[in-house]
Amino acid sequence: MAVELGCRLGNRITFSFDITNLNRYGSHIQLKMATVTRTNSKPVPLSQVRCKETLQAENAGSSFYYCRPNTYFVQHVEGITSPVDGNITISYKTPPTGTCQTVFDTQEQYTGWVNIPGSYATNTFFWFISARDPTDQLTIWLNGGPGSSSMIGLFNENGPCEVVQLAQGRFATEARDWGWDRGSNMLYIDQPNQVGFSYDTPTNCSLDLLTSDLYTPQQVLPNSQPADTFLNGTFSSLNVNNTANTTEMAGMAIWHMLQGFLGAFPQYAPNNSSAMNIHLFAESYGGKYGPAFATLWEEQNAKRANGTLSQSKTIEIKLKSLGIINGCVDDLIQAPYYPDFAVNNTFGLTAINPTRAKLAVANFYASGGCKDLITQCRTAVSNQDPTNEGNISSVNGACSNAYNSCLTNVMEPYYDAGRSVYDISHNLPDSFPPSTYLEYLNSAEFQSAIGSPVNYTETNFQVVSAFTSTGDYERKSYVPEIAALLNTGIHVGLMYGDRDYICNWLGGEAISLAIADQASSEYALRFPAAGYAPIITNTSYIGGVVRQFGNLSFSRIYDAGHSIPAYQPETAFQVFARIIMGTSLSTGETINLSVYNTTGPLNATHTTSLPASPTNTCYLRNIPETCTEDERDMIIAGKGAIIDGVLYSASSDYSAPTSTSTVPAGSGSAKTASVTTTTEILTGLFTATATPSPSKSSASPMAKIDFVVLILPIFGALGFSLFFT
Repeated sequence: MAVELGCRLGNRITFSFDITNLNRYGSHIQLKMATVTRTNSKPVPLSQVRCKETLQAENAGSSFYYCRPNTYFVQHVEGITSPVDGNITISYKTPPTGTCQTVFDTQEQYTGWVNIPGSYATNTFFWFISARDPTDQLTIWLNGGPGSSSMIGLFNENGPCEVVQLAQGRFATEARDWGWDRGSNMLYIDQPNQVGFSYDTPTNCSLDLLTSDLYTPQQVLPNSQPADTFLNGTFSSLNVNNTANTTEMAGMAIWHMLQGFLGAFPQYAPNNSSAMNIHLFAESYGGKYGPAFATLWEEQNAKRANGTLSQSKTIEIKLKSLGIINGCVDDLIQAPYYPDFAVNNTFGLTAINPTRAKLAVANFYASGGCKDLITQCRTAVSNQDPTNEGNISSVNGACSNAYNSCLTNVMEPYYDAGRSVYDISHNLPDSFPPSTYLEYLNSAEFQSAIGSPVNYTETNFQVVSAFTSTGDYERKSYVPEIAALLNTGIHVGLMYGDRDYICNWLGGEAISLAIADQASSEYALRFPAAGYAPIITNTSYIGGVVRQFGNLSFSRIYDAGHSIPAYQPETAFQVFARIIMGTSLSTGETINLSVYNTTGPLNATHTTSLPASPTNTCYLRNIPETCTEDERDMIIAGKGAIIDGVLYSASSDYSAPTSTSTVPAGSGSAKTASVTTTTEILTGLFTATATPSPSKSSASPMAKIDFVVLILPIFGALGFSLFFT
């Protein structure tokens, strides 16, 4: 007989089974000798399907059990061929409950890899989480780098969960109040190849935690080095040629990856019969990834329309919104603001000598300086490598030379200040956001839960090397692409934390004005004339200011560093939600985007003082970026105590976690929470009806409400290293 299950967002599954071969165990049910078919997709082996809840039914006098609608999950699916491209295969599973704890257990999750054919193996990792409430929004999140994993965003910024420490060296996850799954289905992608959990060929390597260097083949423990700082494991091949070396090459790989993902999960693909909207949000180096990838998608859509690409063998990726968070978009515009921001920020900080700052600005404009070299690089790209394949050595040399000159002579003077490039209020070493999640993601239990054959690396230095070798950072301005996207009606939202140096808000503001200038004449006229309005986060807090006209917005987020959602989670969510919904970024109100503009001062002049720098935490899995030289020497000498991946001067300095959680994430059970109720509503958006008074809005809403569960009403950072995460 057959039982059809009505699953979320129209994804229907039909089970056909022999009722005499039906095993029930624990809280799950396994249906044997059967097949399961997903609409518009390949069959899923029923042996890999489980049910969170079961219902009892009768047939010919016999009782049997079947999945309650919306409660099935996939244990593991291996090597499913994409329905739209027979060369692409997808492997995925539903991780056990608690691996990434969501607000509602009914939220679907899939972790997996899309295998893309080519001259080298490409297995691109993804983590999908459905929204808390059913919605027609799908947001793709990319961290930057190049070479930074999007698991940074998932676990440390805006994902549905965050890692918490338990007693006895265990870790678990808690649902995050302001995760972006509150307003959208979320898809996190590790890219390009070899980043995070993405891999080419699993390879046995040695990892030196003192330097973060990887070695293959595996090495013996160096003399006098503590054993717990030199680990053997399985990683990608470390072959610098087995990954993308330019933003454009990375973009094509992701287009193919999404063809595979959307083919396997057609309910999330926009089409003529679907209202699904796709949004792309990218951070830091995402100032290049975002517009480049979005432009490629538009170009591929046009090829589908004119017959160059087969419509039956490809899927349209129809973008609704492009969001850039502290993005580095174009050094020709942004580079002069590095020395300017070092001495002329809104916090009264003079990080370097003003004379030295003036010299750095002069280095940008000097004959043969940063600006001239960028122009020479881009001329060479245009003439010799217009598709940005990164395979012309003379072009690569010109662009690498430009990058090195701008880095050394314009950006780097700030580094002598001893402050983080990601938050000017933090002294080095800077351990925020915390690296707790690195221990969790590298546990055997977690990797089994998601089905990973490789260990996790936060930053892949082979990708860094590949992009640096081509001078990708300087090869192209993405302002024209963003302006063109804006002219097609795509929402474009720029969001910048005002304590970030490496892609600072002064440069971001200049980018927004350049975009408007290169868009339609109406944007060129009306966007600069729009005043800054307060971003009303909730009834008591103003989270920043925004300039908005039509589909273009620029937001300065108060008291936030590079990774805005980690600093200001509620404000970041509200801005994100307002961008994708096309509402007022100031209030969340419904507006007519064709005529709307904010009103207020023409300059974002709000000033305040820097907070005290926090004390660093020395994490064993992030020694180069989070530990002082003295702490590193302690580790080498075997002094102090390393507990749960953190260095303490003595074991007596360690305080056990206060959480009463006893079940680790990834075990297949949700953990017990120390708080069982909360009055906070964990779904829905905020719409302002009034502006909070200054006295009410002066405090930063960074304090975390300690909750995990779920008796609720339901409504419809890296020191001197140059990674743009």
